[in-house]
Amino acid sequence: MQLAENERRIESLMDEGRFRLLVDAITDYAIFMLSPEGLVTSWNAGAQRYKGYQAHEILGEHFSRFYPEEDRKAGLPERALATALSEGRFDNEGWRVRKDGSRFWAHVIIDPVRTSTGELIGFAKVTRDLTERKQAEAELKRSEQQFRILVQGVTDYAIYMLDPDGLVSNWNAGAQRIKGYMPEEILGQHFSRFYTDEDRARGEPQRSLETARREGRFESEGWRQRKDGTRFWASVVVDAIRDERGELLGFAKVTRDISEKRQAQQALERAREELFQSQKMEALGQLTGGIAHDFNNLLMAVLGSLEIVRRRLPEDSPIAPLIANAVQGAQRGAALTQRLLAFSRRQTLQMDAIEVPALIAGMTDLLQRSLGATAFLETRFPPDLPSVMTDYNQLETAILNLVVNARDAMLSGGLISITAYEETVSPGQAAVLRPGRYVCISVKDEGEGMDAETLAQAAAPFFTTKGVGKGTGLGLSMVQGLVEQSGGGLVLRSGKGKGTTVELWLPVATDGAKLASAEKSAPSKSAAHEQRSLRILVVDDDSLVLKNTTLMLVDLGHSVLEAEGGEEALDILRHQRVDLVVSDHAMPRMTGSQLAEIIRGEWPQLPIILVTGYAELPAGSSPDLPRLGKPFSQEQLAETIGNLMI
Repeated sequence: MQLAENERRIESLMDEGRFRLLVDAITDYAIFMLSPEGLVTSWNAGAQRYKGYQAHEILGEHFSRFYPEEDRKAGLPERALATALSEGRFDNEGWRVRKDGSRFWAHVIIDPVRTSTGELIGFAKVTRDLTERKQAEAELKRSEQQFRILVQGVTDYAIYMLDPDGLVSNWNAGAQRIKGYMPEEILGQHFSRFYTDEDRARGEPQRSLETARREGRFESEGWRQRKDGTRFWASVVVDAIRDERGELLGFAKVTRDISEKRQAQQALERAREELFQSQKMEALGQLTGGIAHDFNNLLMAVLGSLEIVRRRLPEDSPIAPLIANAVQGAQRGAALTQRLLAFSRRQTLQMDAIEVPALIAGMTDLLQRSLGATAFLETRFPPDLPSVMTDYNQLETAILNLVVNARDAMLSGGLISITAYEETVSPGQAAVLRPGRYVCISVKDEGEGMDAETLAQAAAPFFTTKGVGKGTGLGLSMVQGLVEQSGGGLVLRSGKGKGTTVELWLPVATDGAKLASAEKSAPSKSAAHEQRSLRILVVDDDSLVLKNTTLMLVDLGHSVLEAEGGEEALDILRHQRVDLVVSDHAMPRMTGSQLAEIIRGEWPQLPIILVTGYAELPAGSSPDLPRLGKPFSQEQLAETIGNLMI
């Protein structure tokens, strides 16, 4: 019996020895015992490493020396032991002091140690150095605070959080500035209130969160709404925020007002489009100008020859209708060339002051005849309407074109209204007009109208909604070319089923401008065949045109000298008497304008007529130089000569 008891004691002592060896070997924890009064009674290697005391230096000393001075004065050591006694355990974190006076952040556990009978024999104290963790936490807190300050300080971006249901959980200064809501007004509210009514109806808010939840991120641009109801164009990014287990915590939402950027992009796109249109117009103008001369030369030869043949045919000749048909076709070709030139803004305008009511009154009969039986014309003009500056004949043609278009748009007939009024355009008021005084001539119909896509292309060259062979697609282009070349602009207003209104904005005539009249549209009937016989020098590098012009002049009773270029013409002039020079403009080596300048220098009294198949006034030519546009008729040639030689 005694032997067994001794064996248990020996075994207990061995266990205590092994336990002591284990505790003494631990270096990551300070593990030591305190007496009931708080005196250190044991000391392990971990305590020595953390605290800096050797065992002989600290055994028997009060554990309060490990506390900072302020904690000792506050009675924290005594409170720790009292807590351990009353609650069975003391667990806390705080600053502790090493032997060298340096501090470390410690996690401390104090447990009371009692005998089997409940008698207190001391305290077990375990301390761990958490300085690195404390520093990391402090750094994280400082970083979070800096980030919070940064986010709150950002005013160009709305940065805020949403909970998983889309409710706003925080709000920065940028969100307040951009959206207009104070934090107390928006926290806890659903973020969908920032969307427009139409976007909410389409489910855009839900779609953005679902996309972010599924793909981790949602990014888009669109209209958003401020507190006051105004809209702005926003760049929006929504990121899903998840914890380390992948569970959704909410969403981070960043919104930026990019209205100005969008406006700048739109302005750049408009500028690019305008540049593209300008380049297209320039290219088409160059192409038109390049082919106009050759095309008009061909038409000149055809029309001139047909006219001479027709004059020499008997009145009852069965060939006469064929000749008339061929003339009509060639004339339509000439009209098409003129429309191309008008569209490309390369025609010469005879700018005069024009009274719009008088012009419309003078062509009312023509307009009525063009309408047919089912369409009706109405005109309304104020009595004090000022004159406009443009070309009389071209404006007549433009209005006739618009009235015919209006008639064609009203399949069942209806009313066509021509009205005009004066308006002063302020800077920035109209994109197509410079500031100044204008008269707006409006042609309105009750037709089927145009949708937005058709309206956008209506003035484009060769675009037409009419059937094949019923339109060239140059009518509105020609009108646009006329008004823009006159310093104005063309405005189209239309809607499907609402008819169409075409507005010609033309600048008001300046004081003292020459007033045009209807007489400008009708050529004078000069006695072409009663002119005296002249000796005329014809200059043209195209043999067909040269021959055709010669035949016309000879048929009119004149004698003709021919030259195929400027140098040859000058050589003739230096050796022979000539009463008149008729010269083409577009010739190689020496243009007709250059030839005219030389002639005016050497023979200042010699009359010159400049012929051009290109309607634009040749660069460098005198504005008072008589001109004759190709293709011209024999009557036009005779009239020009008669007016010049009076």
